[in-house]
Amino acid sequence: MMASNPAVISENGKTQSPVTVKEACVFLSGYASALLGCGATCIRIEKNVNRMAETLGIDYSMVIMPATVQMTVWDKGRQHSYSNIQKIRKSGTSFNINTQLSRLSWELHDGKVNFSEAVDKMESILNTRPENRWLVLALASVANASFCRLFGGDFISMGIVLVATLIGFRIRQMMLEDKIDIRLAFVCASFVSSVIASAGYVFGWGTTPEIALGTSVLYLVPGVPYLNSMSDLLDGHYISFLSRFLDATVLTVCLSAGLCGGFLVMNLRWF
Repeated sequence: MMASNPAVISENGKTQSPVTVKEACVFLSGYASALLGCGATCIRIEKNVNRMAETLGIDYSMVIMPATVQMTVWDKGRQHSYSNIQKIRKSGTSFNINTQLSRLSWELHDGKVNFSEAVDKMESILNTRPENRWLVLALASVANASFCRLFGGDFISMGIVLVATLIGFRIRQMMLEDKIDIRLAFVCASFVSSVIASAGYVFGWGTTPEIALGTSVLYLVPGVPYLNSMSDLLDGHYISFLSRFLDATVLTVCLSAGLCGGFLVMNLRWF
């Protein structure tokens, strides 16, 4: 690998500070890995990186893998190149970070920020504080209770699902904060939620206890990874598709294991 001579960028007729292919490669590979880590689809990553590469006046080749992003950047004359393999920076699915990073690509493209400002802004975005955990907890609980109603549950069942989600979701939050394996967190959260949701059967509360039990673990369904995997499949990123689909499938199996454990503990019939 070798760095290039500076390549000058022009935006809106103004000459900006020169950027080497090494600087461009490190920035773009870090940017792509950050997008992948926060749950962006491969096609979004490609479009955003391509938009910025055109603005920077460089050619590039990018390979998106499940755990790394491999990037090679050339100057326009193909005289100098630089390659970098960037490990995925996992931050969990975050629509906030995803949106901010996408907006940054347009700001660089439209000349609202120069390269050095884009580098600083990306670092600032990646250090964004996560959403308030208590607000997320409350909204997830209300949303899951709404699912119960959507599937025909009565108001008592909605209340049961609200409490089951509140406790199960909080358990998952605490386990992930303590760096406990996400699969174990899913099993435990699903188990606790299903045990609480079985109250409709145990105490005879409400007329739709089966709906309360069935919807009590819906908040754990990994919908975003499933959707992203389908997007990657349609776009021809088969390795990323398999990786995301299998990750989502494993979490779904963990969810099911916890639910089955709740059935066994509460002595509920399977069918």
